[in-house]
Order: sequence, then structure tokens, then C-alpha cells
Amino acid sequence: MVKFNIFEDIEGVEFPAGRRGRVMYGENGKVNGEYFCQGYSVVYPGGGIPVHQHETVETYTILSGTGEMYVDGEKQPLKAGDSIYIDHNQCHGLKNTGTDDMHVMYVYAPKMIVDHWAQEQAGELK
Repeated sequence: MVKFNIFEDIEGVEFPAGRRGRVMYGENGKVNGEYFCQGYSVVYPGGGIPVHQHETVETYTILSGTGEMYVDGEKQPLKAGDSIYIDHNQCHGLKNTGTDDMHVMYVYAPKMIVDHWAQEQAGELK
């Protein structure tokens, strides 16, 4: 068994778009998951995940907070308990529209380090 605490054992990365991401499982995670990546993001009020796309399928599950999800031209409001499925190569992004932090769990497969993290850090995505 492998056990760790997301907040105590993973420092995470602060992203310019207004969130701290922590990769739990995957190539750059606390544990190298074999087939998938799973992470946890705290999205600050007004912050988000810039619109991007990748070859992996992905899910976002909103654990707390409110916001808006964009997927291939469609926008949907979000609240705690909502889960979104994003198919291969669909453009998608997330925005915290609330006044509190939004807590989001994401999973994508197959596992890889997605390009948009480095692109955002380099100022290429906003």
C-alpha cells in the first residue's frame, strides 16, 4: 500500500493562471501511475486553467466551489459534485467564478506530462 497526504506530502506547482496543482499519480506525480494521471488543483477566485487541448481523455470533478467549464465552444456552470468528461483533442478550460477557492480533482489517460503546463509557465497560455 502507498499512502500520502495531498496537502502535506506534495508541495505542488503554482500556475500563473491562478491555481496550485498537485500531481498525485502519473509520470511527474508522487506515485508513477502505470496507465493514468490523477491530480488535485486548488483554483483561486478569478483563476483558472487556460483553454488548451491534448490527445488524452480527461475528467474534472468539482469537489467544492463554483465556476465555468468551456469545452469545444460550449460553456457550462459548475458547482460541487459536477463531473465533466473531455474527449480526445477537445479544447477545454476552467474558470473559478466564485468568491472561494475551487477544489478540483482531474484524471486523464493515458499517462503523460501534458504540454499545456509548460506552455502556461512560459506565458504562452493565459
